[in-house]
Amino acid sequence: MSERFRFRFRVRYNECDAQLVVFNARYADYVDLAMTEFMRSLGRDYKALLARGLDNQVVKMTLEWQAPARFDDVIDVHVRTLKVGNSSFTLEHELVKAESGTTLCRAEVVYVLMTTEPFEKTTVPDDLRAALMEGAPGKIIDQSGGVAAAT
Repeated sequence: MSERFRFRFRVRYNECDAQLVVFNARYADYVDLAMTEFMRSLGRDYKALLARGLDNQVVKMTLEWQAPARFDDVIDVHVRTLKVGNSSFTLEHELVKAESGTTLCRAEVVYVLMTTEPFEKTTVPDDLRAALMEGAPGKIIDQSGGVAAAT
């Protein structure tokens, strides 16, 4: 696969502690934002899933920190699908400082696909499975307020 999907954003002041380092719990927020934009890039945003009577929920999230992010850093979250099971899928998120390429954090998240009524797990439909496996290579969602370089 070519370059992975990227979600780019700028660290805001309110996401940091007194030393202007990103507070650890904020990384889960960043992962969730990146997953939302990844799914949108696949044409499977939350509105589309809900319209089909589907939703997903996190059942496991593992974060491995390697370096701190700081106020005003521009961060790229690279997202790719690691696995699609019967009723679950696993995404990898690598958070990288855009300026230097330094890896800040790696997250692995397992999601279970659910029906909305009744709220119970269900099989990943073939079209969603195919979209997850294909990914969104080369797509960039930039919310950093900067100008993205052409790819």
